[in-house]
Amino acid sequence: MLGGPSENPELWTFLESLHLGEFLSGTVAAIEPFGVFVALDDGPAHPVFPGVGFISVAELSWRRFEAISDVVQVGQRVSCEFLQFDDWNLEARLSLKAGQPDPFQAFADTVTAGQILSGRVTKLIPFGAFVEVADGLEGLVHLRELAWTPVETPSDVVRVGDGITVAVTGIDRERRTITLSRRQVTGTRGRPRSHRRCGR
Repeated sequence: MLGGPSENPELWTFLESLHLGEFLSGTVAAIEPFGVFVALDDGPAHPVFPGVGFISVAELSWRRFEAISDVVQVGQRVSCEFLQFDDWNLEARLSLKAGQPDPFQAFADTVTAGQILSGRVTKLIPFGAFVEVADGLEGLVHLRELAWTPVETPSDVVRVGDGITVAVTGIDRERRTITLSRRQVTGTRGRPRSHRRCGR
């Protein structure tokens, strides 16, 4: 622990005054593998860290990214939602993505089970394939839903980068998952149903 109210009274008072859900502005002060430090516009400086605000990797963006620098840069101005007072590190835990539209919820609001979409295979795993069906959103096609005939591995049917047509079989808002079927796009092995390209 970096100190209690007696060691850092000004900082402690400032952090205790913050309210869950309020937005704080600041500047990205440092990028680390585990997250981003933010020097807040208001309040005192941190006695150890580059900034009083901290954004974990999970709170940077709704979309998948390879490197933190793909989302923010040192010196960039940001506005973040206050999540909690970390009294061990004397930090304001923040969320950058809270101020951004959630693409999953937008997808769930406009797409329904049974809808046919075009997508691109992004990853193969032993039990299926992930397909990007909207910007930054992927769904899973289980192995048994890849083809009418049994397949042992996804690579027997598709490869990363392939463009395929899939049917939406489920959208779980709580778990933020999308399940898909390539097999069902032809219904009962007949003519493919009409489809639309979603969010691309």
